[in-house]
Amino acid sequence: MAFAPVGPEASFFEVLDQHRASLLAALRRGGGEPADGGTRLASSSEVLASIESVIQDVITSLARNKAPVFTIDNRSSWENIKFEDSVGLQMVPHCTRRKIKSDSPKSVKNFALILKILSIIYKLVQSNTHATKRDIYYTDSQLFGNQTVVDNIINDISCMLKVPRMSLHISSTSKGLIAGNLRYIEEDGTKVHCTCGTTAVAVPSNIQGIRNIITDAKFLLIVEKDATFQRLLDDNFCNRMSPCIMVTGKGVPDLNTRLLVKKLWDTFHIPVFTLVDADPHGIEIMCIYKYGSMAMSFEAHNLTVPAIRWLGLLPSDIKRLNIPRDTLIPLTKRDQMKLDSVLKRPYVTCQPFWRKEMEIMADSKMKAEIQALTFLSSDYLSRVYLPNKLKFGGWI
Repeated sequence: MAFAPVGPEASFFEVLDQHRASLLAALRRGGGEPADGGTRLASSSEVLASIESVIQDVITSLARNKAPVFTIDNRSSWENIKFEDSVGLQMVPHCTRRKIKSDSPKSVKNFALILKILSIIYKLVQSNTHATKRDIYYTDSQLFGNQTVVDNIINDISCMLKVPRMSLHISSTSKGLIAGNLRYIEEDGTKVHCTCGTTAVAVPSNIQGIRNIITDAKFLLIVEKDATFQRLLDDNFCNRMSPCIMVTGKGVPDLNTRLLVKKLWDTFHIPVFTLVDADPHGIEIMCIYKYGSMAMSFEAHNLTVPAIRWLGLLPSDIKRLNIPRDTLIPLTKRDQMKLDSVLKRPYVTCQPFWRKEMEIMADSKMKAEIQALTFLSSDYLSRVYLPNKLKFGGWI
C-alpha cells in the first residue's frame, strides 16, 4: 500500500478498530453477505426477456379487444413497505398495486411514455450501449415535459420488471464528490487516485464498472452538504485523520453516491459515519443512506448500508457544547411535520438513541446547522469536534 501515513498515531484508531471488529462479528452472526457484495444485477438476456413479456401482454390484450394495462407495485404507501434491520426499507411480497391504463384519460399519456422508454431500454440492452437519463429526456423533451417525468418512469419500469436500475443500461450524471485514501480503475481503464488534498473527485457514473479498488482507510465519513465537505478539505481534515475517505452527495444523495457508499462498505467493511445538520432534513438524508427510501424500496439490497452510524451533529451536542440559542434556528411547520413523519417510521423503533435525539429537537423546537459550531472557533468542527468523536466513539 503506497498511501503515505500522515494521520494520527495508531492508538487514535483503537475505538474505531473495536467498532469495526463488532461490525464484522455482527456480519458473521448474520451469515455474512452475498458473495457478489450484495448487488444483484440482471443479465441482458433477462432484461430483454422481461421487456418482451410485458409487450406480449400488451399484444395479447389488444388481440382480445381489451385495453392494455401496466401494473406496478405501489411505492407511495407505508402499508406496502416492510423494515428489516439488516436491509432497511423494502417492498412487502404481496403489496397493493396501481394500474396504468391505456384507456383512461388520466393515465394514457403515462402508459405511452412507459412504452416509449421501454423501447429505448430494449435497444440499449440489445446493442450493449448506455444512455443517461438526460439523454433519454432529450430524445423528445416536448413529449416528456420535464426530467422528473423521465426519472419517475425509469424507476417504475425498474420496479415493474423487477430489475435493478443499473441493469437497464441507463445511468445518471453523478453529483457527489469523494476524497481521501482511495484508488480505483474506471470501466474505460481510467486510473483514479483520490487524495486528501483540497480537490475532490467526482463520484463515477458507472459504479458497477469500477475495479481494482484500493484503500487502507480506517473509516468513511458521509458529509451531508457540499459546503461542509469543502470546508473540511480546506481545513486539512482528511490529511490529519488519514487514512480515511470522505463522500458528499451534496444534499439528498443521487443513486451513484449511494451505490458507491454501498460498494465501499461491501468491499472493505470499514465503519461508515454521517455528518448532517441537526434538523429533520439532515436526519432524513442520513436515513436514506442507512435504510433507503420508499421510492427505491424495491432495490434496497443494492443501496442500503444499515451499519451506518450517526456521528453528528447531534441535538444533544448543542446543549453539551453550550451553543448559544441565538445561533439556532426555530423549527418551521414543515420541519415539525417532517420530524413527526420520521419519528413514525418503522426503523426508529430499533434506534432508541436516535429517537431520543429527535425528541430533544422536538422539545426544544430548534434546529442547528453544522456551521453553528463556528461559534466555538472557526475550525472547531475539523480540529476538535470530529477528532474527539472519532477517537472516543461519540456516535450512535
